Amino acid sequence: MGAAIRRPLAELFPGSGLPDEPWVLHFHCFLLRAASGHLTLVDTGVGDTDSPASSWAPVPGALAGELAAVGVTPAEIGTVILTHLHSDHASGVVAGGRPVFENARHVLQRAELEAAGGLMLDQVVSRIRDLLHVVEGDAEAAPGVHVNFAPGHTPGHQIARVGDVVMTGDLVLHPVQLDNPAVRYLYDDDQVAAALTRAETLGALRAESAILATAHFSEPFLRLSAGDRLAGQEG
Repeated sequence: MGAAIRRPLAELFPGSGLPDEPWVLHFHCFLLRAASGHLTLVDTGVGDTDSPASSWAPVPGALAGELAAVGVTPAEIGTVILTHLHSDHASGVVAGGRPVFENARHVLQRAELEAAGGLMLDQVVSRIRDLLHVVEGDAEAAPGVHVNFAPGHTPGHQIARVGDVVMTGDLVLHPVQLDNPAVRYLYDDDQVAAALTRAETLGALRAESAILATAHFSEPFLRLSAGDRLAGQEG
């Protein structure tokens, strides 16, 4: 699903050279099934009609229907990884004031939990507090699935990885940042830290030819090429 963001691309990504036109923002979540059958969900989207995202995003989200389409019920999810606590990534953990994934441990960085406030704290975090599994830095979140601390977009932003597939959350929001990680995003909490994290992380992933699973690109999956050179890099 996607929504047109009223603020133009040129304003959201200053200095990018992008056109002065609305940004069509897509919303992707990712379901991982281990060989053992363990199910891990990375991010939960915009949530229901009463979610904190309802003032700006196309609620209700499509996650429940997408899970049903692949034969998965919320009760079967064993782990939920929240890349961060923005309303378009974490609102879907709650519906009707109750946890949706009642049997899952919800993996969140301590720095993100400590920075939580407003509607996300009141309507989301407070409802899943007993299900939280708080980590600090890099950690194994589920069998074969790791999280890596990647701050900047938010204080406790994290990405998730299984094999050579990396679910990037809001490490990158627009393809222009793949070519030039220094391009900043207006709503990064710390634009300098986010740009540094983006450059370092993408550089390492590019060297591995990793597959990115992005949250907001129109096509979520892409493989980085080790032969490509990021803008501003020498060599």
